Amino acid sequence: MAVVIKTVETKKELKLFVQFANKLYKDCPYYCPSLDMDEYTTWNSKKNPALEFSQFKLFLAYKDNELVGRVAALINHRANETWQNKHVRFGWIDFIDDKEVSKALLDAVAQYGRENGMTEMNGPVGFTDFDKEGALVEGYDYLAPMASLYNYPYYLDHYEAYGLKKEVDWIEFLIKAPRAVPERYARLDKIVKERFHLHVHKVHSAKELLEAYPTLEYFDVLDAAYQKLYNYTPMTYRQKQYYSDIYFRLLNFDFVTIVENENNEIVGVGLGMPDVSEALRKSGGKLFPFGWLRMLRALKAKKMKHFDLLLIGVRPDYQDKGVTAVIFNEQIPYYAKYGIEEVETTSILETNHKNQANFEMFDHIQHKRRRAYIMPI
Repeated sequence: MAVVIKTVETKKELKLFVQFANKLYKDCPYYCPSLDMDEYTTWNSKKNPALEFSQFKLFLAYKDNELVGRVAALINHRANETWQNKHVRFGWIDFIDDKEVSKALLDAVAQYGRENGMTEMNGPVGFTDFDKEGALVEGYDYLAPMASLYNYPYYLDHYEAYGLKKEVDWIEFLIKAPRAVPERYARLDKIVKERFHLHVHKVHSAKELLEAYPTLEYFDVLDAAYQKLYNYTPMTYRQKQYYSDIYFRLLNFDFVTIVENENNEIVGVGLGMPDVSEALRKSGGKLFPFGWLRMLRALKAKKMKHFDLLLIGVRPDYQDKGVTAVIFNEQIPYYAKYGIEEVETTSILETNHKNQANFEMFDHIQHKRRRAYIMPI
């Protein structure tokens, strides 16, 4: 029977869209469900500030009257203007191992792009660089943290069969957490602080962070640090408020490091969080009735084996000056305090050798690789 593509129009259909991946991966031990609340917020124009400059359409695929796939077609007008292209993006894509299904889904995205004047299809990516991005092409037998996508190995074959070509790869590292600050980092930390008159401004809560930086200056540093990275566009102020309200309230501030210069300007930011993927797996991504308690326990744990290093951002004029050494020197003692054994990085562009060099002196492996594809439509 032919594949039937339906556009998501109702709340019931949106629920099917959000829940499909959990159904597809219910027997996969490596998959981490997304938080349902975040998924519904993503598609709500009153809550997601990215929709102020983006548009989308959601599609469901049916075969023999059974739901067998989903995909989101996205157009970020701000990014297209910034990068001078006409991309329709595809994201939130999942499907059974049937090339008729994946082709029908990607055809729907391509058609949506053509109808809106786009000339290329790009993905899997989200609206912005802070959404999950990149198809997993290596590292299928490692657990997926909350901040990363997971997909079955057959996705790669489907994308290539459709005609999609690699545009960029990201890599990820798994680090054996050091018990103490490496001597080289300790020396470099001291030299860098003295030479460039830097210091760590330690904040201990979201309330204290907002009091110290009422205009969310730490996001300005991230914007400057990431401006040349793939697909990145500077955040609007509403986006900064959105990410601050949703995510910074969840952080354990032992793992938030802010580096300032002598004028108390932020020049570097590093942050991470406990791995909450096991809590999400147990609750299926739902906060109620007991998911919120599992999440809270994971976030507030005094001991943990696994830790997710979310980001490191350094202002461009302070890059190559050892600011990351200051960040690690401040954070590593907490690894020992909390009993952390493994640290997993988020995705780093394979061409971003400066970022990769931050981990060379640690005992580490490159365990995952993700890919974004592109093709003319």
